[in-house]
Amino acid sequence: MSELFKDIPEFVETSIGESVTARTETLATFRELGPPDLCQVVKSSGSKTAQKDLGSYHYCSGVEASSSASLAAYLNSLQFSVEEDTAWFGKGNGWRVRSGTYCCFNAFSRVDMRVDVKIPGGVDAYVVDLRGDKHAATPDLWQETYLSALLRAIRYADDASYRLAGYRKLDPITTPEAEERFLKAAEALFFKGWQLGSDPEVQVATVVTNHLTSAVVKYFADSFRLDRAANLFERMMINEPEVAALLAKSYIGMNEEIKAVKIMHSALSTNPQSYPILHTQCDFLLSKGKPEWAQQIAQQAVNSAPSEFVTWSKLTETYIELNQFDQALLTLNSCPMFTFNERDLHRMPTPLKTHLPIKKFIAESGILDEDSARDNEADVALIRLPAPGLRGTFAKAYSLLTLLVSKIGWDELLKTRSQVFVMEEEYRLHKTTASIDLNGHADENTSTAGIRSSSDVDGASRGPNTPSDIPTIRISTESARTPNGTISHHHHEKKESQQMDTVLEKPEIAQTTEEPHSPIGMKFDAPNQGEQGEDQDQEGGEEGSQPSAFANKRLCERWLDNLFLVLYEDLRVYTIWRAEISHFKTQHMSYRKTGTEWEILGELASRLHHKEEAKDAFQRCLDGKFSAKALIKLLEMYATEGDLQRTLNAAIRLTTYHHRWYMDAAYPSMIAHYLFKLGLIHGHAKIQYTLLSMNLPVGIFEIMQGYMKYGATFNVEGSEF
Repeated sequence: MSELFKDIPEFVETSIGESVTARTETLATFRELGPPDLCQVVKSSGSKTAQKDLGSYHYCSGVEASSSASLAAYLNSLQFSVEEDTAWFGKGNGWRVRSGTYCCFNAFSRVDMRVDVKIPGGVDAYVVDLRGDKHAATPDLWQETYLSALLRAIRYADDASYRLAGYRKLDPITTPEAEERFLKAAEALFFKGWQLGSDPEVQVATVVTNHLTSAVVKYFADSFRLDRAANLFERMMINEPEVAALLAKSYIGMNEEIKAVKIMHSALSTNPQSYPILHTQCDFLLSKGKPEWAQQIAQQAVNSAPSEFVTWSKLTETYIELNQFDQALLTLNSCPMFTFNERDLHRMPTPLKTHLPIKKFIAESGILDEDSARDNEADVALIRLPAPGLRGTFAKAYSLLTLLVSKIGWDELLKTRSQVFVMEEEYRLHKTTASIDLNGHADENTSTAGIRSSSDVDGASRGPNTPSDIPTIRISTESARTPNGTISHHHHEKKESQQMDTVLEKPEIAQTTEEPHSPIGMKFDAPNQGEQGEDQDQEGGEEGSQPSAFANKRLCERWLDNLFLVLYEDLRVYTIWRAEISHFKTQHMSYRKTGTEWEILGELASRLHHKEEAKDAFQRCLDGKFSAKALIKLLEMYATEGDLQRTLNAAIRLTTYHHRWYMDAAYPSMIAHYLFKLGLIHGHAKIQYTLLSMNLPVGIFEIMQGYMKYGATFNVEGSEF
């Protein structure tokens, strides 16, 4: 239809301007970097006396937001994307863009910068605060808005949780001059970066750990140009010594390890309690095969920042590397967990019409098979796997748990778990024994060796680092938890689960608690609860009672007990899958799954650190359907292996998919990163020759050349023409 854009997505409004109104109402809910930019336009047709108006909008990123002129230029450019009416030259009443509003969130000052444009006519720039009130736009606000837009484009370039329909991504930085401007803005606002928030695993954003510093590192690390980031961090370290952590990381990434070590030594001499610097040193020691030294450093970091999840998780990693699996499990249990906040996104009214056009050269390329991509048939047991739903600290904790089981196996993990945690049956037996006095009568007030049940601690004051909504994940083979935090013993097992019981032992139920985390003052050789238990056992001993068999054990945190059930479900499905494959091979039969099932199994194998099995599943997935998830995983695997042909094949298919859904930015993107990585291995000339030999459609070839041109423009190593 002629009133719609030719190659730009758009949602037609039921009432003109409703999208901008909805954004205004949602402003107060934005917590971090904010949502994508909103571009709303009004198109008109007909004469002035019989004019028809149509309102529509789309989302975008990568548009330069340094001034009202740059945003107005984008709105003006949309005039050339309206579908031409074949009779417009005869009547002169075709559709045209009459006006528009561009909204860009300023994450520093928590306001929305807006530009209204009338075509032809004037440009009006103003600011809308969280209450919906208008204010004048100032140069300082424009600088903050410009950097906010760039940070969103960089940080969320490949973030699956930040994807939404009708989202157009353009190149945020296209010239060396634009890159220099980005660095100057980052320097000017560097010490305001903590206001933007940080990764979900970090509780308190600082000058060093925030979205600004993460974006700078990501932008230059992905193109192997960390020298530019190092120059910035050197200047910033003058006023903030803790920036040495970022500078040392940059030098390590540049293979300037001696410089990095000197910087860390100097920084820790003056600031020995900085956990970001300690973590940089810890990562360096782990990379050099010195886990025993790394463990000591990680322990110092926990003492310095006991309320941060990342310090405890890093200590857990070092214990795993040292094969001290009991300590790893105890440390993991001590991690303070945080509620995950979803990305800032719009809440829009249902549009009158959705228009998601496909570019002609993509439709004609034959690379995408969108019909197969819509194939979502899969076994319900695979669809209901709970692990993919984990986010933030819970996802990171689960990855550590899967790393543990990959090292020692399920049986040994259960054995270690029962050695360090109080099991429910063990607790019940002890409670029953302890409640009987010497005369054989029940005494409800008898001590239980310092171990409190979950019902006892429900009334305890909750610590600041314990989320009030610890997720309880239902899995298909378990019934719901009972109110006291234990698991019902009446499990309803599936047939295949019963068959696998002899292969994979179900986890024994741990006695759990929701006590507040109390990491401060915790010793690493003995848990607090154990120490309390010993004291109370001694007291009880004076009264004639027997010491507890689990005086030195801890109560398992409820969230960790839940993760064990999640892990069991993953391992159960994985074990059944591998047993089926083995059986079919023995019988010389073909093993068949749908494309979606192979995709889920590939993700399952990847979670459990079975790389070859994951690769095989993803490859089989692509035989049955088009899957961007499978392509992303395979792209990483092939590039890491240095497989030029397969990496390019995956990159071409994924690039076509990205451009189909308006992700037109060449960089930053994971595709560009892996192509640059190939350039370091094979050289630019070989990549160019291979692309030429593939006889790609002209449009696809030009897109692939875009990655190479970016590398040449910014002097990425291995991309020289």
